[in-house]
Amino acid sequence: MPNLFLSLRPSLRGLSYAAFAGFCVALAAVVALRGSMGRAGGGTRIDLSVYHVTFLDRFQTLSLSAHGPDTVWSAHTPWGGDFGDAAFANPSPEVFRITPQGLSIIASKTAGGKWRSGLISSAYRDNDPHAGFTQKYGYFEMTAELPGGMGTWPAFWLIGMDKRDFADEIDVIEYYGGFPRYFHATEHVWVRGRNALLRSRLVRVPDGLLTSRFNRFGVLITPRTTSFYLNRRRFWSTPTPPQYRQPMYMLADLALGGGWPIGNLTSPLTLRIRQIKVWQRDRPWPCDREN
Repeated sequence: MPNLFLSLRPSLRGLSYAAFAGFCVALAAVVALRGSMGRAGGGTRIDLSVYHVTFLDRFQTLSLSAHGPDTVWSAHTPWGGDFGDAAFANPSPEVFRITPQGLSIIASKTAGGKWRSGLISSAYRDNDPHAGFTQKYGYFEMTAELPGGMGTWPAFWLIGMDKRDFADEIDVIEYYGGFPRYFHATEHVWVRGRNALLRSRLVRVPDGLLTSRFNRFGVLITPRTTSFYLNRRRFWSTPTPPQYRQPMYMLADLALGGGWPIGNLTSPLTLRIRQIKVWQRDRPWPCDREN
């Protein structure tokens, strides 16, 4: 990164403020999109013939409450924390709406000029295997059409249920809408607020693919490997860390910001989710060496 900055620095002379600001945004984009890089589309297709469905929501109706426990989804994180530049709202038709295409999560400006948006979580409390849907291993998938524009930040991600000693996170899809040709897939293990493990893959896709149609974003977790899929074709695989060998719950959200400006966004913005589906292997997983 320092070499890139030095190579561009001479071109800053004589730039207008607007041009300089544009340069800074472009440079920041390169920084944010660093890490291993790949192209989606040509990988091995996942074979689900030896799996069975354990969770399916096609969002023909909406089972959602603010904090559980008697609904499929909760509208807040189990740890009670918001993030980004839009507050996550309690269930309301202004934010969560069932349409013929599934669930719409709508980000909009309130009368006071502040942004609000939505999140859904399949668990409503951490460290409790009975507090919503969780699953150890298997294939987790969201079918969705994403909103675009600088400052949009939709995601589909998994969190480990047991947070007593660490917090593990798998970002199946994390999309910064100002950069329509890329999305992130990321693995984290957090220990006392710091990244004990951080692996990230920047995935290049055709311009407009993520915002013009529904796509399937999936991750397969096994005792040995964790593999990421776009439209059921693998684009990245890593060794499964021991922290991922536990039940995980799912979250999907339409956040704003993530370090990027939101001043030019036009209200409303919509994340459309056709379905969220989970599979489990028909037979016991081989080589589960967690014990």
